[in-house]
Amino acid sequence: MKVAFTTQDMKHVDAHFGWAKNIAVYEVSPEGHGFLEVIQFDGNLKEDGNEDKLAVKIDAIRDCAIVYVAAIGGSAAAKVVRAGVHPVKVAESTPIPRLLDRMQVVLQGTPPPWLRKALEKGKEKTFDFEEDEENDHV
Repeated sequence: MKVAFTTQDMKHVDAHFGWAKNIAVYEVSPEGHGFLEVIQFDGNLKEDGNEDKLAVKIDAIRDCAIVYVAAIGGSAAAKVVRAGVHPVKVAESTPIPRLLDRMQVVLQGTPPPWLRKALEKGKEKTFDFEEDEENDHV
């Protein structure tokens, strides 16, 4: 699954979602993790109320399951969730490698419900109609 991190220094989650100059994207699985890309943003990112900056960032992470942030405003968090991305707030300056390692370990076990839902992102839903028919007769 793809996971995004708001970062200024590319090593830590050290940026507010709306103000982040960089979003680092990684692929994470139970077997490991790897860097995919960095998405960079220019302009006056600290300008409150500038909804354009949010739309561009949300579009950039739309295929990610999770975005780790140092901070995120309520309306921005709601928009991120509507885009199907789960925002996770962590302490500022949390090292990205630590979060990647922790995510990998969690994926090796039984992930919590919110993470299982995030893992389904991008997967085609399948239905077992035979099972449904059996349950209809109960």
